[in-house]
Amino acid sequence: MPSPRSADHPAVSPPQRDTVDALISQTQRLRGGLDAVRRDTVADLSGTDDAQLRWQRAVYELAVHQLDDLGRHLDQLREGLAADPPETDAETAAEAAAAVTAAVTAECAADGRGSSPSRVGSAEWNLLTDEVTWSDELCRIFGRHPGDGGLTLDELPSWVFSEDQPILTAMVTDCLVDGKPIDGEFRVVCVDGAVRTVHMAGEPVLDSDGSTAAMWAVLRDVSELRRGERAVRESRDTLRHQRRIARTERRLAVEVQEAVLPPWRGSLRLPARDGFPGAEPPDDGAALDLAAHYLPSESSARIGGDWYDALELPDGRTLLSVGGLTGHGVTATCGMAMLLGAVRGMAVAGIEPGPLMGRLNQLLAVSSQPALVGAVCGQYDPDTRTLLWAQAGHPAPLLFRDGTGRPLRSPEGVLLGATTGAAYAQAEERLEPGDLLVLHTGRLARDAEGATERLLALAPRLTAAHGAQECVRTVAEAFGDEPRANDACVLIARVTAARA
Repeated sequence: MPSPRSADHPAVSPPQRDTVDALISQTQRLRGGLDAVRRDTVADLSGTDDAQLRWQRAVYELAVHQLDDLGRHLDQLREGLAADPPETDAETAAEAAAAVTAAVTAECAADGRGSSPSRVGSAEWNLLTDEVTWSDELCRIFGRHPGDGGLTLDELPSWVFSEDQPILTAMVTDCLVDGKPIDGEFRVVCVDGAVRTVHMAGEPVLDSDGSTAAMWAVLRDVSELRRGERAVRESRDTLRHQRRIARTERRLAVEVQEAVLPPWRGSLRLPARDGFPGAEPPDDGAALDLAAHYLPSESSARIGGDWYDALELPDGRTLLSVGGLTGHGVTATCGMAMLLGAVRGMAVAGIEPGPLMGRLNQLLAVSSQPALVGAVCGQYDPDTRTLLWAQAGHPAPLLFRDGTGRPLRSPEGVLLGATTGAAYAQAEERLEPGDLLVLHTGRLARDAEGATERLLALAPRLTAAHGAQECVRTVAEAFGDEPRANDACVLIARVTAARA
């Protein structure tokens, strides 16, 4: 009988791979080739010694187990890489993928001592002579010195976890009594206290009268593989939990955003002067035709704190504002709601844009959620057709007139929340009938300067458009497919022409 010690061998080194898909294909080809060789070889060995046939078959079965485990984990890795988790889950998703990779590596990669976490050994128990033969590698798996020899079938259960002893007993009984092959796993406690999971596969050795004369098996240390599987399950559960949280937060952020941003769709004409008792009818020659649009980021999970707003004030002026907070999610949208409410409240109270910005900065200084905010705030007076405005670290409004456009000259003003006690200057611009103002949050493109240049290049189309809503559609067409890392807003106000 060939020595079962020939089972001692390290796992092969992992092949070079460019992609997980290529490695999966290679594994499938190996699996198919193994099945074909196994059929041919077993047929060729039909007339040879039974022990040699048994050993050849055992080696094939072991290889099948290795390839099936590897294929299963590669599928899990591909599934994890194919998922598109929200950005808030990226770290957790990476941990899950790393756990699968670690399991595959532990199954395949040999260490520098010629053994690997998936070590393989062999054993034979002769029932006629009570002789026990263990390979050196199997002794090492159990933490035993090869000179101490192997464990008998009576001694082996005492090394096995009590919960797994029935599994071992059933496998041995089926093999010795019913002549069935062995295939199962159990955990053992080694001499050094280490716990290892062992996969055992084998079959009975029959004598001439058909009775069981011996039992032999190939045992594989799959501890690292099983630990990797547990890590995968735990990481997957964590990832699912994080995704549920992210979906909930995104829904809340969207609801806050929809509740706070102006509800009007299409164009709006201000001042309407129908919301304030005693207000005079509007001068049609000085009213603003308004339209706005919200452009989401390329990642649906990155709901930010950008806003646009237009509001008729009690004295007949029109408030125009756009801005954006740093950050994303519920925190950013709730911060945006607070600031937008403060802007509206102070504007209704008659505070001009420059002092208004200063008070917003004070509000952020005492906020429990620090943030940096860029904003533009303007108040348009329809009687004088003048725009009084201030900015805080934000792109200036663009003025389009007679087919050309230019940014307004910006007054001094740093980002809100950047420093305490900051002062904000304000500027005044006189408008003419037909003038077009474009206020945007600077995130239409990946850089604010690029967005400004592209908007100015639209001057012929914007000045020729019939109304603010058509202008918004033009901007949306130009920037709608832009791969933005953040959301963006654009607000367009057109001074209506005087009636003849």
